[in-house]
Amino acid sequence: MTALGHAGLLVEGPRVRVLADPWLSPGGAFLGSWFPFPDNAHLDPRLWDDLTAVVVSHEHLDHLDLPFLASLPEDLPVLVPRYPSTILERRLRAAGRRYVVVLDAWERYPLGDDDWLTVVQEQCPMSHDAAVLLRVGGRAVLHTNDARISLSQTRRAMEEVGAPLDLMGVQMSGASWHPVCYEYDAVERARIEEAKRVGKLKAVTRLVRSVQPRMVLPYAGPPCFLDPALFEHNSGLGGPGIFPDQHEAMTWLRDRLPQQPSTYLLPGDRIRLDDLSVRRDPAWRGFDLAAGPEARRAYLTAYAERRAPAVAQAWADNPVPPDGPALGAAFRRHLESLGTLSQYFLARIGLTVRFEVSGPGGGTWDAHIGPDRVRVDLAGGHSPAHYVLRLDGRWLAGVVTGRTRWEELLLSLRFSARREPDHYNDYLVGLLKHADLAALRAVEEFEATRDPFETIEVETEGRRVAVSRYCPHAGEDLAETAVVSGGVLRCLGHNFEYDLASGACLNARSDPLLVSDVDPRPAGRR
Repeated sequence: MTALGHAGLLVEGPRVRVLADPWLSPGGAFLGSWFPFPDNAHLDPRLWDDLTAVVVSHEHLDHLDLPFLASLPEDLPVLVPRYPSTILERRLRAAGRRYVVVLDAWERYPLGDDDWLTVVQEQCPMSHDAAVLLRVGGRAVLHTNDARISLSQTRRAMEEVGAPLDLMGVQMSGASWHPVCYEYDAVERARIEEAKRVGKLKAVTRLVRSVQPRMVLPYAGPPCFLDPALFEHNSGLGGPGIFPDQHEAMTWLRDRLPQQPSTYLLPGDRIRLDDLSVRRDPAWRGFDLAAGPEARRAYLTAYAERRAPAVAQAWADNPVPPDGPALGAAFRRHLESLGTLSQYFLARIGLTVRFEVSGPGGGTWDAHIGPDRVRVDLAGGHSPAHYVLRLDGRWLAGVVTGRTRWEELLLSLRFSARREPDHYNDYLVGLLKHADLAALRAVEEFEATRDPFETIEVETEGRRVAVSRYCPHAGEDLAETAVVSGGVLRCLGHNFEYDLASGACLNARSDPLLVSDVDPRPAGRR
């Protein structure tokens, strides 16, 4: 297996060559804001000659590299998971891919002889993410990408291949605009970053401990930021921010799972899956991920100079909109159309979101989203707002014209935000990022199937309490994803926290967790 950078892998067998989630175009992703760290521009294009197939796990553009995929032979199959929305397939076909194969969960796609691959989607459809399981040359690779797969899913993966996993790739870096883009003071931001980073690392460690693959590989991040307007976000690379690098992730795993073999691969590094021997790419002689911040900054500065034309192109592709009312009118039509998609989501939002849009055609616009409709006031700013987003009109124009998706804008980090109260609302983000009737309906149906009265028991501060088995936020199985500390239960699926005295969610908009004391008396004395 050859690492291509970020989450990109080339898996090879005697007669099989599969490319998984390649991100190789020089233009980066998310409006020219993200680039793979470290640079993978030196890779030999012959690596992707004579491919059997390409598999793409989901539509985030650091996994779905549309310009690169458009350059591959027309008859090459591109394999994708089946999600409630068909956006992923549509984007591939718009990029010129004619041979798109959509796989159901656990459906095997034959690669030849006894070789195959399948996809493992996240259980909750709020996030369209999937792992990829490959069986090639008698070896098994679980390529988790960004997916938060469950322990039960990893156990089934081992049953599918009939043996322990040879290699498990795990994403241990964040991929979020929170708290990076929020207007917190330094102390509060550091506190949130620490909680998110540690929560992510703990969740992955828990999964790896249960799976015990022959080798674990931390990857799928971190990104780096080469636009001068975003460059200071690199200060969180390698800690203490939400973007731990590959070395920090490996060190964490080795400290907590000392018997678990682990390594990381830089672009061009290769690992043989029979004996787990690693061959390092000569390009990385003298490069040290553990070097200090000055060396890291020098490397990123030189990298940014090489990518300056790509960053400039991203700005050119998103020109300043004309002055006048056109942008506001398009924004109103766009948001009010979203309000027609799902009453279920609107009822769970019920927020006013203020958009402070700078530049020509901008203004202060209040979007009253839910509980029963969306209404946009283009003369806003006169009433309290739960969320405030500040951004340049050039980036918003791409969203309202369909050039850019909301989640791409948010992941670009090209905005600032605050919220009062400081509670996350997943339904707001879900409405924006999906903007698709089938996707929203799937979330509603999924959440309706979880039994709210099924419970598990946990210990907290000398009490034994029964709590809802399924997280009220996204239905994660708390038997697998819950950690308890200081009277608070945290679901490691999405880091929602619940007070074990009242059941109230402490850090986001969510229904409460059902909590009741377990009678400590023996059965005969009750």
